Amino acid sequence: MVLSSPPSRQATVRDTVALPMRETNASSPDLNELRGFCMAADLGTLGRAAVRLHVSQPSLSKRLASLEAKVGARLLERSTRGVALSHSASEAFVAALLTSLNAHQQLAVELVTANSQVVRALVADGRADVGVAASRPNHTPNPGVRETELADDAIVCAVPPGHPWAARERVTRKRFLATPMVVRDPSSNARWTVDAVLADEKLQAAPPLLEAATPRAAIAEARSRRAPVLLSRHVIAQTDFTVVAVEGLSFPRSYVLVTPAYGESADEVRRLVERIREHIKIWLR
Repeated sequence: MVLSSPPSRQATVRDTVALPMRETNASSPDLNELRGFCMAADLGTLGRAAVRLHVSQPSLSKRLASLEAKVGARLLERSTRGVALSHSASEAFVAALLTSLNAHQQLAVELVTANSQVVRALVADGRADVGVAASRPNHTPNPGVRETELADDAIVCAVPPGHPWAARERVTRKRFLATPMVVRDPSSNARWTVDAVLADEKLQAAPPLLEAATPRAAIAEARSRRAPVLLSRHVIAQTDFTVVAVEGLSFPRSYVLVTPAYGESADEVRRLVERIREHIKIWLR
């Protein structure tokens, strides 16, 4: 994810997300509202999300209604099949975060979602002011950026409900390597992290069952195929999947804040960085 200030005061929409900030006196979303939104979006039903959060469904519905009122948009589309992110959900979610920087000052901010390699290149080239990227141990540094750790992470093996591994605490290394799994695309940091560890150990995994372009797509495919998936533990924590340890193997990494290696950031960028640090705890539960 990268954020930059467009030339004009009004942000524009491209193939990713770009947001103009509105002057508002609305209060910022609280942590429980944001957690409820993330859980409902990932699990697909309010009932399952309420169980996971240990709250009643009416209480969760009230939190989501409050969140939607604060951001001024419908975030979840309800149907008899459950809930799904509305077209404006990601835009509204980011808008709420950015609006809380200063309720009386209009900011023009452009949000672009890309893999970690692209994020670093955008910041290094001056096309973005700040980025958030994944970082695996001993990766080759980009000399054009400065990286500050935001949160520990690891790529984990997880299985959907009903999978035979769900009743186990761990699987053997041999079983893990022999099992085709849903994985991220080759350009993703998650994939690099796993491949680097296996290469260091001189190990070869089975060919992927499927390569997914996004974490959400990987979860959906693993669920429909009743197959193991390799994803961030923070992503898995927001689902009903079960993490299965692999004997003798781990895939550690971290999330880092990416800023230009040289020069001082503008005041608006520094305030945005502070807000990102505050909101990172939403995913650290």
